[in-house]
Amino acid sequence: MKTLMTLNDIILRRDEFTLQTDRLELLSGQVYNLHGPNGAGKSTLLHVLALLLTPQGGAISFQGIDVNSAQTRSRLRKQITLVEQNPFLFNTSVYENLAFGLRLRDVRGELQRRRITQALQAVDLEEFAERRAQELSGGETRRVALARAMILRPQLLLLDEPTAGLDRDVLPIFERCLTALAAQGTTVVIAGHDADQHQRLGGELLCLERGRLIATSVNGLSCQQKETA
Repeated sequence: MKTLMTLNDIILRRDEFTLQTDRLELLSGQVYNLHGPNGAGKSTLLHVLALLLTPQGGAISFQGIDVNSAQTRSRLRKQITLVEQNPFLFNTSVYENLAFGLRLRDVRGELQRRRITQALQAVDLEEFAERRAQELSGGETRRVALARAMILRPQLLLLDEPTAGLDRDVLPIFERCLTALAAQGTTVVIAGHDADQHQRLGGELLCLERGRLIATSVNGLSCQQKETA
């Protein structure tokens, strides 16, 4: 697999919290499960990976390009999508929510309709195209947010607690989408607490504690097990 993104000697201070990462390498088409207790810095690290937060120290490289200017960050962000823990949807139909990002990329007409249909089929919400976003349940909102992210075909997809509160019967649909994206070459980073999800999705486990990565590539173990092994 090719290297998509690297973080070296990252230091980011926010009030009394410090995120410190000696080295993190993300490979194309790989799934990463980012685990750690509340307050460990998972969301902060996702925002650094999304190029939305600028560290005070260290270096970031994306597809071999050094991220060293605001102009470079702005250009590379188009290849990265972050789905927040509580995703925001516009007060329009589900279809219009998905169409918005495609229009910004000049994807219109039949191609736009086909991609929206495919994305809604993937999250098992094909019949929801004309449903108003405000009429959706929490789980449906998360699935629409995932479809909206998928439709942009990012190189890097970052998800903050994407399955929290999802019904157990919906979880396999959600996870199937993630593994399919990775198979197509998208790098997926999922922040959460579900140790079993790492077993189901495979990939690599990233353990974060008090702002520091304490372990990587721990296949078959939870972060807690790694600490005590």
